Amino acid sequence: MKPVQWGVLGVADHYIKRVHVPVRDSEVCEVRAIASRNQKKASEAAGRLGISSAYGSYEELLADRDIEAVYIPLPNHLHLEYTKKCADAGKHVLCEKPMGLNASEIEEAIAYTEKNGVLLMEAFMYRFHPQWTHLRDLVSTGEIGRVTAVQSSFFYSNKDPNNIRNILSMGGGALYDIGCYCASSARYATGLEPERVVARVSRDPEFGTDILSSAILDFGDVQATFVCGTQNFGHQHVSVFGTGGYITVELPFNIYPDVPVITVVHNGVGRRVVQNGPSDQYGLQFEEFSYAVREGLPVPTPPQDALANQRVLDALFASEKSGGWEPVR
Repeated sequence: MKPVQWGVLGVADHYIKRVHVPVRDSEVCEVRAIASRNQKKASEAAGRLGISSAYGSYEELLADRDIEAVYIPLPNHLHLEYTKKCADAGKHVLCEKPMGLNASEIEEAIAYTEKNGVLLMEAFMYRFHPQWTHLRDLVSTGEIGRVTAVQSSFFYSNKDPNNIRNILSMGGGALYDIGCYCASSARYATGLEPERVVARVSRDPEFGTDILSSAILDFGDVQATFVCGTQNFGHQHVSVFGTGGYITVELPFNIYPDVPVITVVHNGVGRRVVQNGPSDQYGLQFEEFSYAVREGLPVPTPPQDALANQRVLDALFASEKSGGWEPVR
């Protein structure tokens, strides 16, 4: 298969530190160009990373006829704008999460890309790691009986006022940045959508962003709870509980690519530790998207999943304001 030609909008640390190497080493992807709003910054990044083309504006990259697909790791408030610009240029889009700042933006992105005949996917990379596909298999085959609850947490510490994660107008805050993973993983593990949610949110007095947010997601017969924060000691976990046992994913999201990761399974027989990997979730994500581009297939995670997840976040923000349960719609 001829490698899909990729462009990257923005010289993001996330791309440089986590994404570039596995995509560079892939036989089905080729990163052809990177763009910044500063030509010197783009050129320096391209030289350092071995990328052949560097552009001093995002629009110049989108005008490159050889680029087939674009990765958008830009700040959250730019996702809709540049998803539409990619679609106008006929480029397929892999957009970092969240795909928009609310469900209306994501609905607009889906409709716009469909109208322009390009693929669109939200970059929830964790779903491509074998520990998560294995967890889904364990749940679906009844390893822990009927699922009753999901519990998760995700924390890091970042108090830099200039960091986009702490800038409210750019879509900063814990729920947008990491709470979205907790909501997504609960939906993915159960295969269900919550009917209503309730939230408790604490905001930074200077930034205005949520820095500690807790949530209950009501799936009917299943409940999910999570807490996330941006000014805490780093930690993450997901546990899935059932009538016949439970499963704990010790490193669910920021998964190391070069060592196996551990899932602990407790059932009626005993406790076992399952190792998956080493696998690079970013490389797997880009490769699966590239296969969809080259073979004319749907993307592995449909954009409607991004919309469903954003509706959960929207309801949580509504609950923060109302102080009570809010429907997911």
